[in-house]
Amino acid sequence: MESSFVLFGMFASLIVLMLSGAGLAFVLGAIAFLATATLWGPSALIVTVLNTFETMTSEALMAIPLYVLMAAILQKSRIIDDLYTAMETWFGGVSGGLAIGTVVICTIMAAMTGVVGAAVAAMGILALPSMLSRGYHPPLALGAICAGGTLGILIPPSVVTIVYAITAQISIGQMFIAGIIPGLVLAVGYCSYIWVRVALNPKLAPKPVDETTIPLSQKIASLRHLALPALVILSVLGSIYAGIATPTEAAAVGVLGALLSAIFSGRLELSSLNAAATDTLRVTAMILWITLGAKAFISVFVATGGADSVLNFVESLDSSRYVVLLAMLLVLIFLGLFLDEIGIILLCVPVFVPIIKTLGFDPLWFGVLFMVTAQMAYITPPFGYTLFYLKGVLPDGIGIGQVYRGVIPFFLIQVVVLILFVAFPEIVTWLPEQAAARLK
Repeated sequence: MESSFVLFGMFASLIVLMLSGAGLAFVLGAIAFLATATLWGPSALIVTVLNTFETMTSEALMAIPLYVLMAAILQKSRIIDDLYTAMETWFGGVSGGLAIGTVVICTIMAAMTGVVGAAVAAMGILALPSMLSRGYHPPLALGAICAGGTLGILIPPSVVTIVYAITAQISIGQMFIAGIIPGLVLAVGYCSYIWVRVALNPKLAPKPVDETTIPLSQKIASLRHLALPALVILSVLGSIYAGIATPTEAAAVGVLGALLSAIFSGRLELSSLNAAATDTLRVTAMILWITLGAKAFISVFVATGGADSVLNFVESLDSSRYVVLLAMLLVLIFLGLFLDEIGIILLCVPVFVPIIKTLGFDPLWFGVLFMVTAQMAYITPPFGYTLFYLKGVLPDGIGIGQVYRGVIPFFLIQVVVLILFVAFPEIVTWLPEQAAARLK
């Protein structure tokens, strides 16, 4: 049986089964199982078993449940509520300040948790009613929450970044460091857009007319709510950057920091820990099942010559290497309309990274570009994940159509930033190079 026929059958089956609504993990696993048994016989399935054991005993993958647990503890202990209180104290009296403050809180939460859903759900519950009650234009408020929430994909400690680094076989610590400046650039871009748009049309975010001025002493006192989040962020990123701990070890440090934060805030309850553990189990199981199915699928793809065919095709092209890069980025954005980012990583990275190396690009730099496309996918209608996260907490009178309108300007900002990173790779690579030189 020709390899091209097998590959076509595999991907056609993948598309058909995904459109049927079946789970990605089980679709990938079933296709790989049937293809392996058909091509090489049932005895060849031992390879899938060995890949499964290799995945389940991976030390690097241990970081995923630890970071998810850290995020869940911080969320269940309501430390995020304290952050919003501090933000409202500082930005509440400024025109457009609540939307800008929401992006700032999402940035801090990204550095605390690395989980997108936590930021979007929390800001949808806390920030959205506050902004709407003050007359904010609903699409502006909704867009700020959706776009700010996606920063958890790029800013470390990001679970998605861990999966990419493991799949691309590059340093998790370097990927973490590489995401810091790009994540902040995006956050500044979102805040700048909100500020400029409100300055041009103050009706989008009117200033409060009957609110008393909050004294500076009270604003400074509210900063105490930043102490515990700062402790968690410094414990995780500081231990990695200083070379004290590996990313996996830093994840354990982060869990300890989250527990201490819950204790110091007086909100460490058995029910909260139980809920955090349950959330961690659910999310980790989902990621690992997708990982197992994708590894089995990719192993068949490689064994039938699919990877070599793609590489040979790219090498035979006379186009500029940037044209090939653009084509890959467009494929990633398109797949983001249908698949989650973990599935895209496990499907595309084993094929794309060798091409990136062949073209002379830095896989670390490409990883950041990949994360930006993942953010774009998260807010792209009609299937962006943040849109559905937010839909679950929308108040009466606010429809999903307003969410769609709100995210479009922020999507365009992501496109501009992506082009910026392609044109100036130094923005992405400077900090990792400085960190590598420091550790030598």
